[in-house]
Amino acid sequence: MAKLKLIISDPESGKANVLEIEGGKAQALIGRRLGEVIDGSPVGMSSTNLRISGGCDRDGIPMRPDVHGGAKKYIVLSGGVGFRPRRPGERKRKLVRGSMITDETYQVNLVKVAAGQRATVEEKPPPKPVAKQLAEKPAPEKPSIKKKAKKPTGKKPRR
Repeated sequence: MAKLKLIISDPESGKANVLEIEGGKAQALIGRRLGEVIDGSPVGMSSTNLRISGGCDRDGIPMRPDVHGGAKKYIVLSGGVGFRPRRPGERKRKLVRGSMITDETYQVNLVKVAAGQRATVEEKPPPKPVAKQLAEKPAPEKPSIKKKAKKPTGKKPRR
């Protein structure tokens, strides 16, 4: 049976509420993706719409919106959810979870949204790959350096 911990944020008041749901109420969220706007009735907030903004599993592995499915995957990150670079240009291979809520999801972050917003997935442009970003930058010109000739040591060269 699925059991979820919900963190519901209200941007107007700046406060957050914590709820725990299980059973049929939790099953209503299984299969949903990050960015979807859902009705608040499974949570007990029938007059509000909620946007799924994030989450993690029991081990603290975060969900990323750009990873498909709900499984764990190792991906190279240069920033964003799951990795905070310590110096410019740093990249690292990290374990993250996909954007779909599954039975293994422990915590789901929700944000209250205005009543006029659509109840579908918000389409965002995909992020640029890091290699493409690096290719767009012009390479700095390096001054030519002449190498010094090696001094003879009197020893025979190795073969």
